[in-house]
Amino acid sequence: MAKSGTQRDEWPDLMAEAQAGKQQAYTRLLTELVPVIRTLVHKHIDDAVLVEDVIQDVLLAIHRVRHTYDPACPFLPWLMAITQARSVDALRRRGRQRHWEVEEEDTAATYPSTSFVEPERPEAREELSLYLNQLSSRQRQIVEHVHLREMTLAEAATQNNLTVPAVKSLLHRALTNLRRFGAKHDRS
Repeated sequence: MAKSGTQRDEWPDLMAEAQAGKQQAYTRLLTELVPVIRTLVHKHIDDAVLVEDVIQDVLLAIHRVRHTYDPACPFLPWLMAITQARSVDALRRRGRQRHWEVEEEDTAATYPSTSFVEPERPEAREELSLYLNQLSSRQRQIVEHVHLREMTLAEAATQNNLTVPAVKSLLHRALTNLRRFGAKHDRS
């Protein structure tokens, strides 16, 4: 990280000014942070394109949660936590995409074309709907976003105007309820 200690010492003050609406201080802060964020992201990710995407995600996250920063606290740990979370989210997304991406020639060689299309199972969809409809609307929405649409917790939080801890709590309660519903169904 190439920034001197004196510049880092100014970051809490710059953020406090940014929180007060001073655009020039906010612009200066973000400009100084980009190389630091890049260095932090490079510790986790070696793909240059993904690094730039994560930097943008971090800057957006800082913008969204800037009101949560307490200028009396050190700035760098706050920044590092955001950067690490965005890096992990990006790696998870990339892992999910790679898991589902299949080269066309590989599928043609491995699977006959007729076996690649699964028949639709309406009874499975009906059973899933039955379970999900027993949840509160917020719990159902979180389960659908995280488990059916494969959103990250952060993406689900943003989509539902919630914090990540709130999403975790709703998801935990929903899965507990689903297990309980499933146990009742199995006993009957």
